[in-house]
Amino acid sequence: MRQARLERQTGETTIDLDFTIDGEGVSELETGVPFLTHMLDLFTKHGHFNLTVDAKGDIEVDDHHTTEDIGICLGTALKEALGDKKGIKRYGSAFVPMDETLAQVVVDLSNRPHLEFRAEFPSQKVGTFDTELVHEFLWKLALEARMNLHVIVHYGQNTHHIIEAIFKALARALDEATTIDERVKGVPSTKGML
Repeated sequence: MRQARLERQTGETTIDLDFTIDGEGVSELETGVPFLTHMLDLFTKHGHFNLTVDAKGDIEVDDHHTTEDIGICLGTALKEALGDKKGIKRYGSAFVPMDETLAQVVVDLSNRPHLEFRAEFPSQKVGTFDTELVHEFLWKLALEARMNLHVIVHYGQNTHHIIEAIFKALARALDEATTIDERVKGVPSTKGML
């Protein structure tokens, strides 16, 4: 089973996270950040992953540390769950429309972390959530998972729709990239390693 569980404790957050690649779309989430919980729930569902998060953070300050540290933990868990990456497709791409919005996410599980983020949000907040934290979360996810992550929002007007489309496209792209392809012998790289 491609699964990883980890705990992270800092002066700002305590996080217990369990992630399974080959799941059933089941999530159990206690983040203290309602909008992030919503995004992680639909990420899990659309990626066919299983995800459990129990996070306690200094949300009385703001949502930054909790959001950032969950991104760190999820990225680390994804990298650990992938193991040696033998047989995976490695690349994944998805377009997701949501009403007036069209988002695209492309990933390469290359062991080379990079985030290319081409998205603008009309609003600085969705509910109490600062929309700038989407970039923070995705950057930490890409860094710790050691993947190329390209996010392109082609158009959109509603900030909630834009962010939701990004998370759904991320889920679908990662689902594709982590899929085992029986045609792949070893790791999908001419270097012989990722």
